[in-house]
Amino acid sequence: MHESAAGAETLVLVLGDQLTPSLPALAGAERRTAVVLMAEVADEATYVRHHRKKLAFVFAAMRHYAEELRAAGWRVDYVTLEDSTNTGSLGGELTRAVRRWNARRVRATEAGEWRVRAMQREWQSRLGVQVDVLPDTRFVCREADFADWAGQRTQLRMEYFYRRMRRATGLLMEGDAPAGGRWNFDAENRAPAARGARFAPPPRFAPDAITRDVLAMVARRFPDHPGALEPFHLAVTRADAERALEAFLHERLPGFG
Repeated sequence: MHESAAGAETLVLVLGDQLTPSLPALAGAERRTAVVLMAEVADEATYVRHHRKKLAFVFAAMRHYAEELRAAGWRVDYVTLEDSTNTGSLGGELTRAVRRWNARRVRATEAGEWRVRAMQREWQSRLGVQVDVLPDTRFVCREADFADWAGQRTQLRMEYFYRRMRRATGLLMEGDAPAGGRWNFDAENRAPAARGARFAPPPRFAPDAITRDVLAMVARRFPDHPGALEPFHLAVTRADAERALEAFLHERLPGFG
């Protein structure tokens, strides 16, 4: 669904795994002069044969997030997978959107995948406009900090990095010591659950009209991908995801380990 293309100074690209209001590319953009681009593209859906439920989950979450952005006052240019003009690639949709909106610059948040990062490095020369790819601040550890730590070691082991991050953040720490007096309880946590243990089931969320449309589309377009679509009761909105998190923290995590 495209908004009326009256022009935009800045085009803000949001990827399917960046659905958060604190995204750096959004944080510095002016809603009055910016347009948010989101695109469902075949390349991202088929570079490996993703489980069909995963595809439905990502597309449904993207569409709901686009609605949240609109409700918050953003102009959103959303390209569905079955749009007849869809080029099938992120680069192709970005190129079309820059022309459609006569955008002067593009803002994006650094992709979490090396494959997509390689694409991002080519966008400025391809598009002929300024492209700002901003660091993703949603990670607890900056990439530069990890590289600095890794460069000083002869052996990379998760255990040592884990300890470093706990000291740096104070998470699971009691002063300078690990909570509980030990850095890990891996041996205990590998043991099976006690006989007769019962855990509350995770919450289920009934698909709304948006999600039902996505389920039908995935069934049409990806019949040969693995996995069953039904039953589908995953959280595809921020509010439902937060409900699922709270349920996990209070109802199931206390029984772990």
